[in-house]
Amino acid sequence: MRPDTPRLEIRDLVRSYGGRRVVDDVSLSIQPGQVTCLLGPSGCGKSTTLRIIAGVEMQDAGEIFVDGNLICDTVFRVPPERRSIGLMFQDFALFPHLTVADNVAFGLSGPKPARRARAMELLERVSLAHYADDYPHALSGGEQQRVALARALAPKPRIMLMDEPFSGLDNRLRDGIRDETLTLLKEVDTAVLLVTHEPQEAMRMADEIALMRDGRIVQQGAPYNIYNAPVDKAAVAFFSDINVIRGTVNGALTETPFGRFLAPGVPDGAEVDIVFRPQHVGIDFDRNGHGPNPTAREGVAARGVVERARFLGNESLVEFRMDFDGSTLKATVPNVFLPARGTPLWLTVRRDRCFVFPARGAV
Repeated sequence: MRPDTPRLEIRDLVRSYGGRRVVDDVSLSIQPGQVTCLLGPSGCGKSTTLRIIAGVEMQDAGEIFVDGNLICDTVFRVPPERRSIGLMFQDFALFPHLTVADNVAFGLSGPKPARRARAMELLERVSLAHYADDYPHALSGGEQQRVALARALAPKPRIMLMDEPFSGLDNRLRDGIRDETLTLLKEVDTAVLLVTHEPQEAMRMADEIALMRDGRIVQQGAPYNIYNAPVDKAAVAFFSDINVIRGTVNGALTETPFGRFLAPGVPDGAEVDIVFRPQHVGIDFDRNGHGPNPTAREGVAARGVVERARFLGNESLVEFRMDFDGSTLKATVPNVFLPARGTPLWLTVRRDRCFVFPARGAV
């Protein structure tokens, strides 16, 4: 096997139900020790893709390889138990009649002392060895999740498939348990495919994100690149709130109340959406009906009137009714900023934080 051979590779995977492709030509490769997040809204085909890789569902087309070896196509199929793939789901599915140690050792073969030793080794790693002889009902949700992780790792799988395993946990526990899980998986060089609909979870855990929509992967790359170079308006909106203004292109430029925006490659007369996030909106005070002077970085200021302001803990969200067309724009400001309803203020938009896309339908 070549050193650069992916631990998991799927090629052109297709699965249809009732004539509708729920997995549509999906391809992915994951290296040992790499965490890839399959990210997308509910119903986009993420879990179906995971079930096909696990071997509990068959594809209509496409191939799956582990360490360069074919494990499944539409004719040949390695049984799920022989794929060296571990599974973790939101439902921990621990056996209530088995102790914690016996749950961890359940999928192991060999003499009982060896199985017990392996279970204890992993329980030590997740700081639960003192619960080895207790039963799952005595554990908290976070502790049960760590037992499920230990059980999934016990057979030393080369690949771990995780289907929203943290979504049932209390928010206070989730970040810590995610970080513990990630550390343990990377230490044993497991390739991880994590399915989630939460962008923050994908950004926190992934080395690479595959953004999925309507059965297809629409964008794939490092979290920084996915966030800062989105492929379309929907990709921006999936990670955060957005503001959208629409303009018409003339000579590769679009005139807006915030100044001109470049729209290279878009024909004259075509409409474009200019998309920007609330955190990239600047706020300045009204000076007797005038705002700040235009700058190359911030462009032209446009006036709006405060509709609502809310404090969200680490930032404030302010909604404005814009003078130029009556539309609503949102801005977020660190710390506390709660101007009264009806206050006129001037907004600017970071030019280097705007995305220009060809318009598709209404805003």
